[in-house]
Amino acid sequence: MLIHPWDAPHDDTEWQQWLAAHDFGQLAVNGLPGDPPHVQPLHFAYDSGRGEVIAHLARPNPLWPALDADPVVTLSVVDDYVYVPGPWQAPPDAPPEHGTPTSFYTAVQLRCTAQVVDDPAQKADLLNRQLGHFQPEGGSARATVGEAPYGRLLSGIRGLRLQVTDVRAKFKYANHRSEEVQDRIVAGLATRGGPRDAAARDHLLRRRGA
Repeated sequence: MLIHPWDAPHDDTEWQQWLAAHDFGQLAVNGLPGDPPHVQPLHFAYDSGRGEVIAHLARPNPLWPALDADPVVTLSVVDDYVYVPGPWQAPPDAPPEHGTPTSFYTAVQLRCTAQVVDDPAQKADLLNRQLGHFQPEGGSARATVGEAPYGRLLSGIRGLRLQVTDVRAKFKYANHRSEEVQDRIVAGLATRGGPRDAAARDHLLRRRGA
């Protein structure tokens, strides 16, 4: 992923706060020799204090042999993306039709070393941590080895603990454009009011004021 200086996060807090509110992504695992990479959509819980991501997948998932062969993986998370029409980006001294269309988005890529968790008690602990993240209000039984309702299901999954070794983050929101062009983009997003337009607009304004 290309990251220009003006698209880079201002500090680690910026991408960490964004990631705390985004917990669905795609896990990329290098394929076995001659095979393409595995790309697995999944919910996950990121623990910034421990520097790790936890998740689980079904035991029959075809990516396990590849993960056993190479535990270095990338977890990719993308959101707040919008299409920006060319006229919005036209330089002040150019006609609108000469503006360059582009995409705005936030992307965080976590390079990790994966540890597969098969111990039933450890899997139950991972599941309960995930449940605490996604369902803090409760309402579901805890996973406990040998106890209903989830104990008998533990054998059907494998846990994942991903130790984060590197982070690449990008906030692509025209921060290198002139204030006049940025104002035009902000107005266009507000008027269009499409999905994610408000989030993209907020990113542009927040980063411009930082």
